[in-house]
Amino acid sequence: MAKVTTWIGIDISKAKLDVAVSPTADHWQTDRTPAGLSALVERVRALRPERIVLEATGVYEVVVAAALASSQLPVVIVNPRQVRDFARATGQLAKTDRIDAQVLARFAEAIRPETRPLPDALHAGLERACGPPAATPRDAHCRTEPLAGRSRARRARADA
Repeated sequence: MAKVTTWIGIDISKAKLDVAVSPTADHWQTDRTPAGLSALVERVRALRPERIVLEATGVYEVVVAAALASSQLPVVIVNPRQVRDFARATGQLAKTDRIDAQVLARFAEAIRPETRPLPDALHAGLERACGPPAATPRDAHCRTEPLAGRSRARRARADA
């Protein structure tokens, strides 16, 4: 039996993660909490994906990408414009979180973006917020509040 290559797209919002798997068309939703991230990592690890694609949201993808990367999963953060252009080119004009996750999974399969190490600044910020890298996958997730709070502080400074 031939091995099926799995591609995963994750649409990230403030409270939820929508996950889509290509080519199986599986879909599920989980909370963007430490418990939800732990469940996500375990479920994704079992699928042994070739690539996991997230859109750069500016804030919310950081903790998700760090949780996946710290578990040695092949995660890539991509430019939202590239994904939007890809969706338009494939005729996908509707926009929901579930559809966005499916588009991200198809984008991963078609474009096959290369994994890159997380930037050092991202690592440093995560270590300040979460502590050093976890020894075990179960400990690989930190609280999301320090990073979310920092974003609110940046927005407040920008508005002042």
